[in-house]
Amino acid sequence: MLVFLFDRMFGEEELNQKIDCNICKAKNCVEIITRTEIIPYFGEIMETVMICEKCGFKHTDIIGLEQKEPSKYSLIVNKSNLNARVVKSQSATIIMPELGLKVEPGAKSQGYISNIEGVLNRFSDAIKTALKWVEDSESEKNGIKILEKIEKIKFGDESATIIIKDPFGQSMIIHDDALKKELSKKELKDLKTGFITIEK
Repeated sequence: MLVFLFDRMFGEEELNQKIDCNICKAKNCVEIITRTEIIPYFGEIMETVMICEKCGFKHTDIIGLEQKEPSKYSLIVNKSNLNARVVKSQSATIIMPELGLKVEPGAKSQGYISNIEGVLNRFSDAIKTALKWVEDSESEKNGIKILEKIEKIKFGDESATIIIKDPFGQSMIIHDDALKKELSKKELKDLKTGFITIEK
């Protein structure tokens, strides 16, 4: 049974419902909160949050509702701009070239709103998970080295570039020092579907 609650306040639309959990199989325990809002400089987005009351499963997603010109944002990250806001859509590719990191959109890609530090933490979490399955020592060394560099960036000892490429122009970095450019035809052609990779 679905329970719907529609509310409109402060310019936002919110829809709540409850469904069964696909993880723990409990009935009518996952609350889905879907709302639309306007983000300055970005446009209208739809945010969906799923939380299971029984097992704690949580899933969030952000979908841009306005299609724009293909775009690329870049920012040299250091301790002073870790709070810069990041809007990443399902269609975006995020790259940190100095660290050899890339996250490409795939079938299960999620959109999210975070900040630079949050993006760095997502990279760290993904690398830590990958290290649990690594069998050769060279890959393990590279993974540990990248984790150390990410920590140095957060503490202000190093800097690195974050680049977000989005063929639908729904992603952005909100900061005075962030550079925005249109994606070239070659860049659009080279955008792939995949998952996190360590290129070094």
